[in-house]
Amino acid sequence: MKPIENAFPYAVTIENLTKLFVRNHRSSLKNTLLGRGNSAKESFTALDKVNLKITHGETVAVIGRNGSGKSTLLGLLARVYRPTSGSVRLQNQTGEQAKVAPLLELGAGFHHELTGNENIFFYSALLGMKPKEIESKRESIIRFAELEDKIDTVLLTWNEGAKLRLGFSIAIHTDPDILLVDEVLAVGDESFQNKCYRRIAELQTENKTILFVSHDLAVVERVANRVIWLDKGVIHRDGDVESVLKEYRQVSESS
Repeated sequence: MKPIENAFPYAVTIENLTKLFVRNHRSSLKNTLLGRGNSAKESFTALDKVNLKITHGETVAVIGRNGSGKSTLLGLLARVYRPTSGSVRLQNQTGEQAKVAPLLELGAGFHHELTGNENIFFYSALLGMKPKEIESKRESIIRFAELEDKIDTVLLTWNEGAKLRLGFSIAIHTDPDILLVDEVLAVGDESFQNKCYRRIAELQTENKTILFVSHDLAVVERVANRVIWLDKGVIHRDGDVESVLKEYRQVSESS
């Protein structure tokens, strides 16, 4: 897709982004009782001085082995985490703060003791939608998720697939500038998956920016027009889908 030419070409601008997590290693109960209980701390670098720019309208897949920093990157973009250092700037096409719809993990943003209907209002509000907008889109959200038969029951009784379908449906109905998706593009049966892919294609024609994490390279080939390969918290490769996946497969097969 041809990038939009304007004064604010980048939806995502990341500069020297670093994220450290601190792990606490507790002493044994015996040492604690004997007064020798000191908790040791160990820092882990999830992302290390990452620099990245993504133009409006790009669909970018983030790949890499477990622990490479993929989900941490999306979490920082969604403001689930704060950077240890560096900066993240998310802009719409007029230069204002972008509207972001994160779908990062199963059940995130849901209240499991509320019904599906109540969660539509709850989660949509978290994503920045106003009550009137939520009400106007509620029926469409339910129809897209194909949950008419259980929307008035509490989420505690739902299976994981139904929760994912509701979360995905809410996220795409918020009309986001940037959609963040972590491993949940293919949800439900084949018919529903195709519906999700069609909606993704519509967002692409609307020049929405999409970042998604996936281990399924077939999904990457189907959806993305750019691939970022993370390895041990740094960008190993950043380029077109065919060339990056070719090298990634070669490395994966030889390791």
